Amino acid sequence: MNDMSKLSPDQMVSTARFETTRWVDDLNAALAAKDALAASSLFATTSFWRDLIAFTWNLKTVENPEGIADMLTATLPHLDAVHFTIAQEPTEADGIITAWLSLETGHGRGEAVVRLREGKAWTFLTTLVELKGHEEHSGPTRIMGAEHGVVRGRKSWPERKADEAATLGITEQPYVLIIGGGQGGIALGARMRQLGVSHIVIDSHDRPGDQWRGRYKSLCLHDPVWYDHLPYLDFPKNWPVFAPKDKIGDWLEMYTKVMEVNYWSKTLACKAAFDEEAGHWSVTVIRDGKEITLHPTQLVLATGMSGKPNIPRIPGAETFLGEQHHSSKHPGPDAYAGKKVVVIGANNSAHDICAALWEAGADVTMVQRSSTHILRSDTMTEEVLGDLYSERALANGVTTRMADLTFASIPYKVMPEFHIPLYERIQRKDAAFYDALRKAGFMLDFGADGSGLFLKYLRRGSGYYIDVGASDLVIDGSIKLKSGVEIDCITQTGVRFADGSELPADLIVYATGYGSMNGWAADLISQDVADKVGKVWGLGSDTPKDPGPWEGEERNMWKPTQQQNLWFHGGNLHQSRHYSLYLALQLKARMEGIPTPVYGLQQVHHLS
Repeated sequence: MNDMSKLSPDQMVSTARFETTRWVDDLNAALAAKDALAASSLFATTSFWRDLIAFTWNLKTVENPEGIADMLTATLPHLDAVHFTIAQEPTEADGIITAWLSLETGHGRGEAVVRLREGKAWTFLTTLVELKGHEEHSGPTRIMGAEHGVVRGRKSWPERKADEAATLGITEQPYVLIIGGGQGGIALGARMRQLGVSHIVIDSHDRPGDQWRGRYKSLCLHDPVWYDHLPYLDFPKNWPVFAPKDKIGDWLEMYTKVMEVNYWSKTLACKAAFDEEAGHWSVTVIRDGKEITLHPTQLVLATGMSGKPNIPRIPGAETFLGEQHHSSKHPGPDAYAGKKVVVIGANNSAHDICAALWEAGADVTMVQRSSTHILRSDTMTEEVLGDLYSERALANGVTTRMADLTFASIPYKVMPEFHIPLYERIQRKDAAFYDALRKAGFMLDFGADGSGLFLKYLRRGSGYYIDVGASDLVIDGSIKLKSGVEIDCITQTGVRFADGSELPADLIVYATGYGSMNGWAADLISQDVADKVGKVWGLGSDTPKDPGPWEGEERNMWKPTQQQNLWFHGGNLHQSRHYSLYLALQLKARMEGIPTPVYGLQQVHHLS
C-alpha cells in the first residue's frame, strides 16, 4: 500500500474507498463460494472477527486466519447468501482504513465495521440488527394504532391491555420470563414488546424503579447521560448529565408504562426447574401473596451484572454490639449523625456512602484493603467518552447507535492498546490530584496493565471509583483512611487490625461488592445448574479477579449458556441498551422456529 501520509485528503478518500471496495468484493466472492480459507486469507496474521449473532448465533470473537476459517467453516453452510456493501465513505487515519458496512444474510440484516491495515482486515465487527420477516414496526413502518371506520364490538386500547393483563401468566403462558425488573429487565421487555414476543418481567419491589429509589440517598449515575439512554426512548435534551437515583427510578417507571412492558411488581421468584422433555421451565412465583406457577420457554436472569452480596467472614463479627450491614442494605446517612462509622471497601459504593455519612455529620473511616482505580468524573466525560458520548460527539454526527457500534468494534483483546496511552495521558493531566491521594495514603492503580476503568469493569466489575467529590474528602482527611493493613477481627466495639490498632464503631458497612450472577441460578434453580453454567462476567484476562483462560467475550452474558433456555442479561445502562438487541433477536428467532446453530458455545472454566 502507498504511504498515505504523502497523499492529499481527496487522494486518501479515494484510496480508502478503493482498498475497501477491493476487500469487500473479495470477501463477498469468498463467502458466495463458501470458501472459508479464501475468506480467512483476507485477514491479517494478527486479526479479530467479533460477531454479535450475525454468523454464530452467539457473541463470539475469533482470532487470526485460523480461528476465522474455523468459524466460517462451521457457520457458512447455515447462512444461505451472505453479502456486504459499503454503507458510508471509508476513512483513513494512521495507516488504518475504517469502513462501515451493511450486511445481509439469509435470515437477517445487520451492520459491520472493518479496519484494514496494509490491505487486510485487522478488526471486523458483524452484528445482526433485524430478522427478515420479523422487522420491528418503526419509522415508515410504524403501526397505525387507531382503527378508522365503524367496527361493531371493537375493543379499545385499554380494554385490549386489560385483557392481556388478565390472561398472560394465568391462562396463557409467556414465551419469555425475565426475572429482574431493573434497567436490564425493562430494556429487554421493551425489545420483546416491539418484536411481538410474549413476555413477563417480574420484580419483588413495589414499583418499577424502586431498585434505584431504595439505595442510599446520595447515589447518582456516575456515567454521563449520553452514555445511558434506553432503547427507543432517549432521555430529554434537558436531562441532567448525572441523574440522581430517584429521578432514574421515576424514568424507569415511566418507561415501563409507555413502552408497554408486561411488568409484574411485588412478585418474588421462588423456584425454577427446566423440563427437558417438554422444553419449558416451571417457575413458582409469589405475586401479591398468591402462589402462581409460570411455564415460560425461555428464562432470563436480568439481575444486573452482579450476584449476591459478598460479605467477608471476619472473625468476631457475630460479637459486634453495634449495627452492621452490606452496602446494598445501607439506608442512607440520616440515622448516623454523630456516630462512628467504619466502611470496609474503597470502590464506588464505599466512596458514595462515606461522603454522604460525612455530609450528615458522622465520623467516618474508609478501610482500604487493596488498591483502587480512581478516575475523575469530568476527566472521564471529556477524555474517555467525549468522542463517542457527548454533545461534541452529537455535533460531529455520532449518533448513539454509531457510538455503540464503534465501541463494540474494538475487540477486547486489543482494547488495552487503545486505553493504555489514554490513561497515561490522564495521569499526566490529573497528576496533582493523584499525588494528593497518594500523599493521603490512598493506594492507587490503573489496572493490572495500566488500561484503566473500562477494562477493570469488563474484567471484574469492581476495583474502581468514578470521583464525584469523595476523593477530595479523603485528601483533606474529612473521610479518614485506614489502608494497607489487614483486618484482624471485629470486636464488640469496633474493628481491630493486624498492627494492633482498633477503630471504634457504632456502624460497620461492608462495601465489599457482589459475587457471580450464577449464584442467583443456584438459589432459584439448583447448584448443579449454577455449576453447569459456570462463572458469569469477566474476559479471562488472567488479571486479579478475572482468571484465565482467555474467553474473548463476557462469560455467559447475553448469549446461550450450557443450560438450555437459560440466559443472563444486565450490566450498566449502556450495556442494557446495546446488548438487549442481540439477546432479543436470539429469543425471537427461537420463538419463530428459525434455526439458530450456535458456534462456540460458552465453555466452563470456573464455577463462581
